Amino acid sequence: MKTDLAIGIVGGGIGGLTAALALLRRGFDVSVYEQASVLQEVGAGLQISPNGVRVLCALGLEQALMDICFEPQGKEIRLWSTGQTWKLFDLGAESVARYGFPYITVHRNDLHQLLYRTIETLAPGTVHLDHRFTAVERNDSKVTLAFEGRESMTFDVVIGADGVHSKLREQLFGSGPARFTGIVAWRGVIPAERLPERLLKPVGVNWVGPGGHVIHYPIRRGELINFTSVIERQDWKTESWSTAGSNAEYHADYPGWNEDVHTYIEAIPQPFKWALIARPPMQEWVAGRVALLGDACHPSLPFLAQGAVMALEDAFILGRAFVEFDNVDAALAHYQAARIPRTTRAVNGATANTERFHNPALAEPAGAQAYIDAQWEPHQVVDRYEWLFRYDATSIPFSDSEVATVQA
Repeated sequence: MKTDLAIGIVGGGIGGLTAALALLRRGFDVSVYEQASVLQEVGAGLQISPNGVRVLCALGLEQALMDICFEPQGKEIRLWSTGQTWKLFDLGAESVARYGFPYITVHRNDLHQLLYRTIETLAPGTVHLDHRFTAVERNDSKVTLAFEGRESMTFDVVIGADGVHSKLREQLFGSGPARFTGIVAWRGVIPAERLPERLLKPVGVNWVGPGGHVIHYPIRRGELINFTSVIERQDWKTESWSTAGSNAEYHADYPGWNEDVHTYIEAIPQPFKWALIARPPMQEWVAGRVALLGDACHPSLPFLAQGAVMALEDAFILGRAFVEFDNVDAALAHYQAARIPRTTRAVNGATANTERFHNPALAEPAGAQAYIDAQWEPHQVVDRYEWLFRYDATSIPFSDSEVATVQA
């Protein structure tokens, strides 16, 4: 395809910036429009499994990425009340040997800034801040984007990477069904020096219990600990990552949980809370010369650690499609067909983990032992994760039959 196409991207988050970088690396003319006046991401951690690290390395970020991340040695399951621990799987050298790339944890803002700096070095002025998208107009060959208080811009193709509350998705496909899950999430980032040494183990930990679970892992070279948890409660339905809560309220949501959990909670400088809203994955992402990407089309509950990784894969596959096909329609059709089955499976897998992590069988140690032995038996772990980690977005072939299936 000719690289003189003008491509507009709505949304300057991790998915939008990765898509921009993937297209820029292939010589395309890209403009990113972000509503924020200052480009910054929410202060929280991300787990990037080997399938996502493969993408970032293929985009030329390997050394810079390893300078900002943490490489955990493994993952563990812990029982909510006693702290009894089971090994989930090894990472570190095992991940590289098995998948070709490490499993890393990273501060969301560190990765966001790395993408932004790389783009602006490669093509200064690509990212346009303070542009709040308001409307889209389309014909057979062009797409025009309107912005609040700004000049409208016209492109040959537009990518909607404007997140879970995507205005572009709403205008083209409708808002779609959404339901409150009855689950409230908490998050916080803890400076490592606030915690006793015994709580700084270099692994990712998942505490499981009846009605809730807790996840924590080091980020930013181990200088910080990302702490995230969820609890089943019905009284908070605000879906915003920026609503501040209190440590006292946080403690109260976890009565009877192990004292180590409460030590982490107490050390959080400022906890935040938000309601988890479930949305079914879309089965159509493309409308003419507009395509969606990331949370705009397949938002996921945060129970499989693949939300950001799926956006990274989307972005790389999109970049490949624009090189491997000779017209926009074919590129977008093959992009959509390649990604819908995989992202749908990931969204459904994350939803399935809700019951797995919160099962009533975890209430007592005796029942918990049998339940964890069954649910985290090695073959079950392989079934849940191998298909994710082994995926290679840099080389997986496009399929005409997949296009036909999606379009049927």
